[in-house]
Amino acid sequence: MLFVKTELLHALAAALETLMPGAGAKAALESPKVAAHGDFATTAAMQLAKPLQRNPRQVAEQLIAALLAQPAFAQWVEALEIAGPGFINIRLKPAAKQQVVREVLAAGALFGQQPSKGQRLLVEFVSANPTGPLHVGHARQAALGDAICNLYASQGWNVYREFYYNDAGVQINTLATSTQLRAQGVKPGDDLWPEASYAGDYIAEIAADFMAGKTVAADDRSYTASGDVNDLEGMREFAVAYLRREQDLDLQAFALKFDNYYLESSLYTSGRVDAAVGALVAAGKTFEKDGALWLRSTDYGDDKDRVMKKSDGSFTYFVPDVAYHLAKWERGFTKVVNIQGTDHHGTIARVRAGLQAASAFHHLDIPLGYPDYVLHTMVRVVRGGAEVKISKRAGSYVTLRDLVEWTSKDAVRFFLLSRKPDTEYTFDVDLAVAKNNDNPVYYVQYAHARICSVLAAWGGDEAGLAEVDLSALTSPQAQALMLLLAKYPEMLTAAAEGFAPHDVTFYLRELAACYHSYYDAERILVDEEAVKLARLALVAATAQVLHNGLAVLGVSAPRKM
Repeated sequence: MLFVKTELLHALAAALETLMPGAGAKAALESPKVAAHGDFATTAAMQLAKPLQRNPRQVAEQLIAALLAQPAFAQWVEALEIAGPGFINIRLKPAAKQQVVREVLAAGALFGQQPSKGQRLLVEFVSANPTGPLHVGHARQAALGDAICNLYASQGWNVYREFYYNDAGVQINTLATSTQLRAQGVKPGDDLWPEASYAGDYIAEIAADFMAGKTVAADDRSYTASGDVNDLEGMREFAVAYLRREQDLDLQAFALKFDNYYLESSLYTSGRVDAAVGALVAAGKTFEKDGALWLRSTDYGDDKDRVMKKSDGSFTYFVPDVAYHLAKWERGFTKVVNIQGTDHHGTIARVRAGLQAASAFHHLDIPLGYPDYVLHTMVRVVRGGAEVKISKRAGSYVTLRDLVEWTSKDAVRFFLLSRKPDTEYTFDVDLAVAKNNDNPVYYVQYAHARICSVLAAWGGDEAGLAEVDLSALTSPQAQALMLLLAKYPEMLTAAAEGFAPHDVTFYLRELAACYHSYYDAERILVDEEAVKLARLALVAATAQVLHNGLAVLGVSAPRKM
């Protein structure tokens, strides 16, 4: 049906050219909001009414006559109808809708995928401080980031996943001192325990392993503890390596891999931070006030100028971000997406301001909106009807691994992607493990498994279904299912452009419901061979699209449940 739509678009363009030269460039087909109005619609007549100085409905009548003269419309279109002020509704012949079944079965896992664009995209997400296990906010960010990467990969982008480790600054010092206190026998609640220290049980575990002289190995480092309670620097190195390993295990539980781990500390040791600050000063975009160095970020639309370097000589946290994004640009990533919590909203303007100032100085031509941001809200967790706020091991929050262990990787991913990123979300643990239609991931996966059981009961060669006669697929339920299958590629494209993986979850739930309706309306394994094979081809195509969509979300498509 994608082929059919392409042919109809070309025919519409040719017909428009007969009405007004140049009008064909704006040929477009839409999906009516009400399915009963038709399969496609065009507003071209209304758009041409003013330049042609005619009534829109008169233009529509003239356009219909031109369309009927086009071979593609004669072949694929059953009826053309004028509606309202000049809409033209298009009803397709069953044969046109049936084409999508062949397209899906021929493309398989590649259905919906676009050819390579030769363009690179870097998506930075999770980027947690190595000061504790990953929490449910990181889980939402992990699901979002991975799905957005998959969406862009489906559109032909060369996608690069990056994790930025904030391994420098005050929080790492707090981690080291918290570990030392636990090694010294001081625990949360004691008089000597600072309020700002990390209180989770994992700190006691780190301290115990350090004192035992153990070795920990993360993805990029290995460190052996000295066992000396006074070795604060050693504790710092050991604790960071320990938590890097812990976060690696969290990500493994989520079946998530990164192409690169970029260390914040490297921005200082490589001189990138100093170089970035130097560029901003040289560009004339800084000034000194109250012993601090400020960025004139208001020159780039910020609501006020921002401190870059405090009076004590330390940099504010957006400065290394500017250096980091300059490094991304220099690595050839002209499109970058950052997935972050809504608490980072205030940093966007100042980071972009710093980049623009440095870009002007170095003649880098960095776009004004670079980088793109996707901001998400935090997640509430409910279990047994009550909110869960504390994980004993983490001390003050539910971890990503808690969610996966309580439910499953599939449920966590699907649930956390089922709402727009900037909307509040409550994760219902009990719903996530329920085996009924109220559980959205179960509902979608069950549709796939149900189709697989039908195909298994048939026992034939699924590869041969791509060539069967589909003319028996004429029922309203079959045609509705085929129309929905045809919408998958455009849905993927729109979801990628809008950073909207939730659109994929909505589509999959709709497709599952449409399949269940079809299954209830028509028996598939009937005696008449031609009808049986046509219906098997349709459901096999549906299973393939369900599989493809779930893969974009990082969710499995089980054959049995």
